[in-house]
Amino acid sequence: MIDLPVVPANQPQRKPDWLRVRLPVGKEYAHVRGLVDTHKLHTICESGNCPNMGECWGAGTATFMILGNICTRSCSFCAVATGRPLAVDIDEPNRVANSVKLMQVKHCVITSVDRDDLKDGGSIIWAETINAIRRESPETTLETLLPDFRGNWDNLARVLETRPEVVSHNLETVRRLTKEVRIQAKYDRSLEALRHVSETGLRTKSGIMLGLGEKEEDVLEAMDDLLDAGVHILTLGQYLQPTRNHHPVIDWIHPDQFASYKEWGLKKGFRYVESGPLVRSSYHAEKHLFEM
Repeated sequence: MIDLPVVPANQPQRKPDWLRVRLPVGKEYAHVRGLVDTHKLHTICESGNCPNMGECWGAGTATFMILGNICTRSCSFCAVATGRPLAVDIDEPNRVANSVKLMQVKHCVITSVDRDDLKDGGSIIWAETINAIRRESPETTLETLLPDFRGNWDNLARVLETRPEVVSHNLETVRRLTKEVRIQAKYDRSLEALRHVSETGLRTKSGIMLGLGEKEEDVLEAMDDLLDAGVHILTLGQYLQPTRNHHPVIDWIHPDQFASYKEWGLKKGFRYVESGPLVRSSYHAEKHLFEM
């Protein structure tokens, strides 16, 4: 067993026992691990030390981050560096597509930093990456975890025109905490982005981190807001503090509470709910390809 990388700071109690994961094992994981090491491939699964890496790789799912590793925003929960990003790498779509092909990824999740410095918000590279993967690995299904493009819906539309199987944009937290947790983001703008996605007929997905200080009524309100925006798939997971400089963990949410949220979410009308302490945005992503 290994502990997850959490740095305690001003937290109400010790990290609970349920926040422990088994070391990744299995033939499929070992195969992908070998390809990643041999070809020096990069996935956010590995760089983010995701607790579900072994399970996802074993299921043929991997997540890639595009448009660099420097974000133009400074959310208090996120470990990605903030600053002035480097110039766009126009060959990145081909390199990502090659990685997907080498790893024999069955279901590919793509995410990115926010690129508010770019007029297109990075949407051109987004679209080219999706198209490159389709050319190299036509059997691979795709999920895109998109930014809000600062409300420039033409940029969002450019990505949606490629018709990925699942389109995700994370709400991240409840309305009451958004200004504190997502400093440059807007709760209603995220809902509007999700509404635009849903109106295209694509599977629409969002996620919320718990343990940031939200109350039960806040979470239920967010569920209703997401359903009103047309979201089909919801993920709920425990927030983990990356460093002492980030937002502290206010509460450890018990697995029974996560189970209750899942039950409420399904009763309210979500098609699929992933809810648990170790759930992350791309957890069980390959299972979210239900019939529309």
